[in-house]
Amino acid sequence: MSDPIERLYAAVLARKGAPAGSSRTAKLFATGGAKIAQKLGEEAIEVAIDAALENRAGVVLESVDLLYHLAVLWAHHGIAPEEIWAEMARREAMMGLAEKLPKPTAAT
Repeated sequence: MSDPIERLYAAVLARKGAPAGSSRTAKLFATGGAKIAQKLGEEAIEVAIDAALENRAGVVLESVDLLYHLAVLWAHHGIAPEEIWAEMARREAMMGLAEKLPKPTAAT
């Protein structure tokens, strides 16, 4: 496993179910999904703030924290990185990787 995200995910997953006092990751798992989601959102905001301030080093540092919290969220929900990669491949086949799929419109 050479992909850094997959290594991060494996390390996070290894701490799932561990006693809350054994690591910060185990403590985060113990707080539950809502707190994990909140932490992810906080990290995303910190990345955005550093980007708005043109703080390149801050964007790098906060991006690592964001990816960590994303891996914790995936593990909490039982989502493997391969599922994310498969969705990326599906989208790439439709529109290319540099495009975001449009949201479905609500029926009126």
